[in-house]
Amino acid sequence: MADFVSKSVVKSAERELATPLAGKAVLNTIVGNILADNPWGCTPYTSGGETFPAVAKSSEYYSGAVIYENNDGKQVGRISVRSPASGAFDTIIATILADNTIETAMGGTPSHDSSEDGYSITLKCHAANGELYNVTFKRDKVSISSYESDSILTTVETWADTVSELA
Repeated sequence: MADFVSKSVVKSAERELATPLAGKAVLNTIVGNILADNPWGCTPYTSGGETFPAVAKSSEYYSGAVIYENNDGKQVGRISVRSPASGAFDTIIATILADNTIETAMGGTPSHDSSEDGYSITLKCHAANGELYNVTFKRDKVSISSYESDSILTTVETWADTVSELA
């Protein structure tokens, strides 16, 4: 019987942040700078006849909740929110907070604690050596996945060391 033989070794790495990102604006600034400045030296590429940028968002979401508390401070309701864009998330939260019909139905006062929000942006990157890899930013960690060359990890890690929010 024939054995399977490894053809590649796909790696992943994760950096736990000492302090969670202060908010989605910080995350969006970091990602915006990456998309504008390409600090990892990624290169555009062609696949299936289509040209792709060196670095691009491949997924993005924002999540949080509006909590309803009665006059005794007891939680009487909760609405979870998940949105594909930062601005849409803000709009949805504001709309829920302002909706008196929902407030009456829940029997409590709404509030939104942004310190409990979650968010994730994944960037798809094409390294100069031809590898495609992903870098995912979340509130409390940054991860790199689907890379083979250790130079990719070194490049991203060296860059991350220069961004104080990613310490």
